[in-house]
Amino acid sequence: MGRLEGKVAIITGAARGQGALESELFAKEGAKVVICDVLDQEGKDVEAKVQASGGDAVFSHLDVTRDDDWQKAIDLAESRWGKLDILVNNAGIARGGSIEETSEELWDEVLAVNTKGVFLGTRRAIPAMRRAGGGSIINVSSIAGILGRKLAPAVYSASKGAVRVFTKSTAIQHAEDRIRCNSIHPGPIDTPMLAGITSNPAMLQERTDEVPLGRLGSSEDVAFGVLYLASDESSWITGIELIIDGGITAM
Repeated sequence: MGRLEGKVAIITGAARGQGALESELFAKEGAKVVICDVLDQEGKDVEAKVQASGGDAVFSHLDVTRDDDWQKAIDLAESRWGKLDILVNNAGIARGGSIEETSEELWDEVLAVNTKGVFLGTRRAIPAMRRAGGGSIINVSSIAGILGRKLAPAVYSASKGAVRVFTKSTAIQHAEDRIRCNSIHPGPIDTPMLAGITSNPAMLQERTDEVPLGRLGSSEDVAFGVLYLASDESSWITGIELIIDGGITAM
């Protein structure tokens, strides 16, 4: 029996990288998965891959900044499988330079995806999870949401810091609904989001040198943490920050 047997999950940013791997892992562990992204073809490819391996998944176009897209994804989960147990707010963007170089438009764009998107998804998921008798919300933040970092744009850090505290508020305000909410804080992960860094040997070395364990993280490193928080194995855990960073924040 899988660790998520009988559960229904929505995962955003699931068309590639970390989100795609989470979708595949969740399905392997028995969950029914709504794969959500703005990348339609890539998302449908993940859907096909999950189904080909014997899993149960469906793709739904979702721009996390659009409330109506969120409602469609929730409705799809409930109409197809009768409930919603898990929400993984994985979608995010990493853009920006120095504070002086950050335009108002860029600030709004990053906050809209990374922070407003988490809020909209959570707001829509809560009634569905209440109907299901409870649930687990996992918000993918960053170590940049915990401490100041030279290597992280201030706008990105601000957006992820907001997610961190919003997670705690959600956990406290909806504990009585049996809805748990926790945040994941990865360090540098080798995904398409870091392609500009991993393709540059000097920048890659700079990132690797800051990690005590001596390597960038992998999508698997994060996905297994998300799986744990989604499963009943973490049924007495809410409001925490699960740091997955190879030891960076320990220094």
